[in-house]
Amino acid sequence: MTKTERSANETAIETTVLDYYEGWWTGDQVRMKRALHPDLAKRSLMTDGRSLNQDTAASMIDLTARGAGRKQAGDRIEDLVFFEVDDTIATVKVKTGVYLEYLHLVHLHDGWKILNVLWRSVNRR
Repeated sequence: MTKTERSANETAIETTVLDYYEGWWTGDQVRMKRALHPDLAKRSLMTDGRSLNQDTAASMIDLTARGAGRKQAGDRIEDLVFFEVDDTIATVKVKTGVYLEYLHLVHLHDGWKILNVLWRSVNRR
């Protein structure tokens, strides 16, 4: 991949990431749906240290439509790190005031989509 291709992919990935976060914070289900692969698996370790909290694309779109993320309106992306960007797959780390998330993205015919998310609250140690 050339430097120009990598830069174009990073720009497109950043647009997808913004759709995901800004859609969540504003309750915009259209942006959330645009960002997610239909087979999304979003997981976090529960406070018991054994079980997982799991969400799907459908549950994230529904939660967004119901305004679940609006309680964090005013949150912002503090750090976006591109760990790996290839022609069809990418891994990025995103830190906001509320979340630390590792995103796996896949490039489809209609653009970059978030396929997997592993996250935790930044306030939880």
